[in-house]
Amino acid sequence: MNSGAFVTELAYLTDLPSAYVRSFRARVTALPPGAVVLDRTYFYPAGGGQPCDRGTLRLPDGANVNVVDVVKSGTSVLHRVRASPPVLRQLTVGIVVEGSIDWERRYRHMRLHTAQHLLSAQIFARTRLRTRKANLAGTRATIDLEGPLPEGVMETLVQDLTAAQQRSLPVSIRHIPRADWDRNPASERSGLVPLPVQVDPVRVVEIRAADLCPCGGTHVRSTEEIGSVRFEALTHLEDGASRVAFTLEDGASPTRPG
Repeated sequence: MNSGAFVTELAYLTDLPSAYVRSFRARVTALPPGAVVLDRTYFYPAGGGQPCDRGTLRLPDGANVNVVDVVKSGTSVLHRVRASPPVLRQLTVGIVVEGSIDWERRYRHMRLHTAQHLLSAQIFARTRLRTRKANLAGTRATIDLEGPLPEGVMETLVQDLTAAQQRSLPVSIRHIPRADWDRNPASERSGLVPLPVQVDPVRVVEIRAADLCPCGGTHVRSTEEIGSVRFEALTHLEDGASRVAFTLEDGASPTRPG
C-alpha cells in the first residue's frame, strides 16, 4: 500500500494555538503495516531536529491503541501503533478515532524548540555565528555552530536569555507565499539549513524583537513559558566549531553554565 498517496492535513501547522491542542478526532484513511494514516493529525512527525509526538488513538468501542512513533511518508503521516492483536483488528479504514497527545512530552519539545530559536538568534546577534544543526531530545537541546564561540560569550548568553524570559516576548506564526519570502526574507537567518524548494507557503515563527525564521515545529506562546534552563559546559567539536547544550529545569530563570 502506497501510504504517500493519501494526504494527511498537518493541523498543528495552522497557527500557534494549534500546538496546544491535546486531543482531536480524525478519520482513518489507510492502514499500512504497523501504522495508521489519518485524514488530519495534531501529532508532530519527527523532523527538523524535533522528536515526534506520542500518545494514543481511542477507537469507537473505547479501546486505546498506543502511538509509539510518528513519521512523514510523502503526503501522509504514519502513526506507528502498538496494541494487542484483537484491538488492532478493530482498526479499519473509515472509522473515526480520537487522538490524544502525550502533553508532557509535547510541551517539553515546545519549550526546547522556542529556547533553541531564541538562543540561536542571540548567538548570531552577538557573534555572527550561525546554527548548522540543532537537536532536541528529552529535556535537552544541542546547538552546533559553524565556528568556535568566542571566550566569555556564554555568560552573556545566559544574561540575554534571562532578560528575554523576564520580558515575556510573544511568539507568533504566520504563513507567507514562497515568492514573497524569496523576494524579501525579512531578516538574516541565524540558521544554515536551507529552506526546501517545495515549501510554499513559508511558515514563519517570530519571537518579537528577537528572531524570525522559517520553521515547521511547535512552539510556546511566549519566552516566559520556556522556564528554567541549565547550560552545560561548552563543547569544542573536532572541526574547531562549538556545541552549546542546555537542559530544561523547574523554575523561572536560566542558571549559569556548569
